[in-house]
Amino acid sequence: MKRVQFTSPTLPYLFLLPQMAVVFVFFYWPSVQAIQSSFYLEDPFGFGATFVGLDNYAEALKSAHYRQIASFTVIFTILVTFFSLSIGLLLATKADTVIRGSSAYKTLLICVYAIAPPVAGLIGMMFFDQHIGPFVKMAAWAGWDMKVGIDYYDTAFAMIVVAVWKQIPYNFIFFLSGLQSIPVSVREAAAIDNRSEFGRFRTVTLPLLAPTAFFLLIINMTYSLFDTFGVIDVIVKDKAANNPITLVYKVYMDGFRGNDIGGSAAQSVILMLIVLVLTFFQFRFIERRVHYS
Repeated sequence: MKRVQFTSPTLPYLFLLPQMAVVFVFFYWPSVQAIQSSFYLEDPFGFGATFVGLDNYAEALKSAHYRQIASFTVIFTILVTFFSLSIGLLLATKADTVIRGSSAYKTLLICVYAIAPPVAGLIGMMFFDQHIGPFVKMAAWAGWDMKVGIDYYDTAFAMIVVAVWKQIPYNFIFFLSGLQSIPVSVREAAAIDNRSEFGRFRTVTLPLLAPTAFFLLIINMTYSLFDTFGVIDVIVKDKAANNPITLVYKVYMDGFRGNDIGGSAAQSVILMLIVLVLTFFQFRFIERRVHYS
């Protein structure tokens, strides 16, 4: 393999400097500030701060409301990740077999990804609108009096549906790329050995997609925890007390609406630790089952 030669030993670091500067300014520095603020009771207008140690963490972890939100966040993350990956994989396998009109089919599936999360939440609320929403009317035909924004579980259902709908195109793109990268010779050999289409998918296609699936698993869990903020913000309509919210939205509510800077910072650090532990678990145990060709 040919190695790139630089005229100066400092030149590679200069190329990395802009990216590292962005990472430092927008990630490391705010993280350090959040950790520091989590040990203080701060005035929201910046006139002073009192050191309180671990009181902010203890108050968050002892709160029944915080534990309820954490439980919903776990359920929300699992359901959004599972359905986003499953439906994305299903659509990708179907798109991979389409011959006529494949470009239009793929474009219709991918275009949703261009929609920003707040816009996706707004569109979702139109579908779940109490008066004109088609999903509400279909639920009424089935005897379900759906009240999104009022009923806790109905709102949770709408949040999950919109979040899954927003993420499906992303998974579809990567799964379709993974499917199209499988050599034709492998597919032909699998067709000779196993006549069952589902059997070929389970024993040949799915193991070859394992690296892609592992990557998407991490991305989808991160999306469920953080990138659904815009969707949730639109759906709850500033009525977070009566509706389900996730941990990242509670950080926003306590910090920017409740002016509890220290408590909000402590919650963000707890969420940061959860993500670190979850990522470690995924790479430590799940990646063992992934085989890279």
